[in-house]
Amino acid sequence: MLIRGGTVIDASGKRVADVLIRGGVIEAVGLDLDDGSALEVLDASGCIVSPGLVDLHSHLRQPGKEEAETVETGARAAALGGYTAVVAMPNTDPPIDSAAVVRQVLDLGASACCEVAVAGAITLRREGKLLAPMAEMAALGVRLFTDDGTGVQDARLMRRALEYASGLGVTLAQHCEDASLAAGGHMHEGEWSSRLGIPGIPSEAEDLMVMRDLALSRLTGAPMHFLHLSTASSLDMVRQAKRAGARVTAEVAPHHFTLTDAAVASYDTVFKVNPPLRSAADVAAVKAALADGTVDAIATDHAPHAQEDKEAPFDQAPPGMLGLETALALALTELDLPTERILALLSWQPAAIAGLTARHGGPVVAGASANLCVIDLAATWVVEPSRLASRSRNCPYAGRKLTGRVRHTIVAGEAVVRDGEAMR
Repeated sequence: MLIRGGTVIDASGKRVADVLIRGGVIEAVGLDLDDGSALEVLDASGCIVSPGLVDLHSHLRQPGKEEAETVETGARAAALGGYTAVVAMPNTDPPIDSAAVVRQVLDLGASACCEVAVAGAITLRREGKLLAPMAEMAALGVRLFTDDGTGVQDARLMRRALEYASGLGVTLAQHCEDASLAAGGHMHEGEWSSRLGIPGIPSEAEDLMVMRDLALSRLTGAPMHFLHLSTASSLDMVRQAKRAGARVTAEVAPHHFTLTDAAVASYDTVFKVNPPLRSAADVAAVKAALADGTVDAIATDHAPHAQEDKEAPFDQAPPGMLGLETALALALTELDLPTERILALLSWQPAAIAGLTARHGGPVVAGASANLCVIDLAATWVVEPSRLASRSRNCPYAGRKLTGRVRHTIVAGEAVVRDGEAMR
């Protein structure tokens, strides 16, 4: 395969070059490469050729919620969004809290059109009472552990988990929410929750757990990754901790830099998410944290739900939005950042956090795995939820015009997306 006429951008810089692939590996990168023996030529003229995107935070729902998503359909959505690898979150049914369930999800992902890595649960059944057998899961290649959907509330147990994880060489990722403060809330607590009469979740529910876990990471010396941060104060705590040398990383989701709590005025449950959509000041703080390096990754928090579940009353509907096919374009459209910075946030930096750099996010050079995406920065398109690859339709961006779209996605040397269409 030859990718011809693109501008290559990776962590090492930017240059105009063709990319020749053979046997799933990049064979050569340079100008006017000979395509005489190439069975397939992909046009990248006017486009960016980047290491494939890596999502740290995808809910693929399988096992247990196949009506909303499967590993196959979620991976297809990911490939269409430029992702060559995704990390499947463990809040499935049963949860990914044992080697047996890890194997099940890895087996389901073996034939998917992008690599599906797995995050294991920190505690059994994600109940926050007993530690899960992290060593057994780590032996199968699991590198991230989280009870995502709920934060580990017991500080003593979280300390033990960090100490255990440190010995295994894995990273814990926290959903930061103090359950006692958040209890009964369904949106951000502020002006709009008061106007709408919807019980709110205060920013402090996130802030307190971030503060606690920064202290626990410092105490144990263990690394910590913060999932989908959304408040100005939590981001500032991470900023200050990094300046002090803390071993922490952080991600934000696209909806937290593109939407505010004002969207809930429609009472449409598509705008219900956890953590909730925040104030305009918080959105500005998220953008600032993306620009100054406080945030290490943009993660989709892709959370599909069956239509009948999202049609429940606002206080009963589950939180979550689709994200895999729109994340890149939202970042390119909404963030005033260089393309190189956006790709770092979506590709090589999350790959490093997930422990996937051997195959994903690395420099586009001879000998590297051929996991790439080709992005047309000038392409414009309008989001139509009915045309997305997910089994679900809970996308909050219906009718929104975006700039930037994936033209091709190459996984292990195979074009799984060609000219914007999934090949399998």
